[in-house]
Amino acid sequence: MRNLEQLDVVHPRSVEEAVGFLSAGGRPVAGGTDLLVELRTTQKPPDRLVVVGRIPELTRIEHDTDHARIGAAVSHAELLESPVAERLPILRQALSTIGGPAIRAMGTLGGNAANASPAADGLIPLYLLDADVEVRGPDGTRTVPIHSFIRGPGSTDLHTDELICSFTLRFPEEPPLSYFRKVGRRQALVIAVASLGALLWMDGGRVRAARLALGSVAPTVLRPVQVEEALAGRTLNVAELDDIARTLRQETRPIDDLRAPADYRRQVAGSLLLDMAERLQ
Repeated sequence: MRNLEQLDVVHPRSVEEAVGFLSAGGRPVAGGTDLLVELRTTQKPPDRLVVVGRIPELTRIEHDTDHARIGAAVSHAELLESPVAERLPILRQALSTIGGPAIRAMGTLGGNAANASPAADGLIPLYLLDADVEVRGPDGTRTVPIHSFIRGPGSTDLHTDELICSFTLRFPEEPPLSYFRKVGRRQALVIAVASLGALLWMDGGRVRAARLALGSVAPTVLRPVQVEEALAGRTLNVAELDDIARTLRQETRPIDDLRAPADYRRQVAGSLLLDMAERLQ
């Protein structure tokens, strides 16, 4: 491919200007932590890079009593320092595991969603909190639930002439217990072999309601509804949750790849559920 220095790079000042460049064949970039790596190996680079990381609308964090709006170009580091992360511990727990400080200073939720990797740590809290994705294109603005926006590995509902603008997260009416953990082949800057995020609402020592989201064990982030329902009424007694851990392993749909075989991912998924119970009881 041609050198990165030969690419045409533009810096639009508004979303509307950016959409115009995208309609003409440009590709958006904010932090570039994944895209710049891809550009060094692809045989078909875009004609133009549209740098959206400084557009004011995309770099704002807004919140009120019941929800938050996070601009798609807000960095993970900025979000971790915001009041929103204080009110949503699951967001802080997941984002703090992404890469190192340099990656968190550049990476964005918009990039996580656009890349649609099943291993993206930033997607886990978006699924748990039923986030809405706002996108804008030549035909105007539309809002898509995160579980509909992500279609598969590297596949989204985003059109080539559309830009991800923001994510809307609703604050739970009652603060839940929060859990996030991922397992990988090495300790530093790990890409998850399997990950689990959870929100649990307790009542008298028993689970009243649960939301679970797993990464790297299916084509997209997995919400195992059957397991969530099975947890209701249970205590967080590890010895009594083996049957639910087995059910969770059965609900996963992992693949074999260079990082781990599918069966290992299934086993890790069940083990993470038991680890969640031990840590939150």
